[in-house]
Amino acid sequence: MIETVKKWDEDLFLWLNSFHSETLDPIIFQMTETITWLPLFLFLIYKIYRIDPKDSWWVFGGIMLTILIADQVTSGLMKPFFERLRPCHDPRWEGIIHNYGRCGGLYGFVSSHAANTFGLAVFLNRKLKGKIKGLRWLYLYAFVVSYTRIYLGVHYPWDILLGAVMGTLAAWISWFFIVFVKRELVKKILK
Repeated sequence: MIETVKKWDEDLFLWLNSFHSETLDPIIFQMTETITWLPLFLFLIYKIYRIDPKDSWWVFGGIMLTILIADQVTSGLMKPFFERLRPCHDPRWEGIIHNYGRCGGLYGFVSSHAANTFGLAVFLNRKLKGKIKGLRWLYLYAFVVSYTRIYLGVHYPWDILLGAVMGTLAAWISWFFIVFVKRELVKKILK
């Protein structure tokens, strides 16, 4: 069963990775870089602070906790545990796949980019539901960044999918923790 899923994953990767163009390569590479999204992050910081300056620190803390959990679980635990080579490091794909830019670490299961971006999207949509319009667009941001990883030849689709799941779990854990801690602190203050 696992070998069948792995085969489908590799076949889907090879198919998706085959759609590339020299014109798009530097653009897609830039889209995977965190610095490219700095204006988005600054805009989010502004919007979050503007809706409730006093409580915005809870949101910022939740974002940091989400990314800490997502990144540490994927990079610190899962990649070294599963030791699944990134496609760009797998000698079977040499000369077959398209790899633009740097390859990254040796192992790629699961994608930290997917975990972090989906974690951010899920946490903010959960925590700020109804307070900031247009946050659903963050899912498109997460999808685009995640897809760039396949395009660039550094992750399989399964790495992306499970990275998104890990990010979602990290966001829910952070949201619950922030809500619970904040509520308990308010109870203690009111006593």
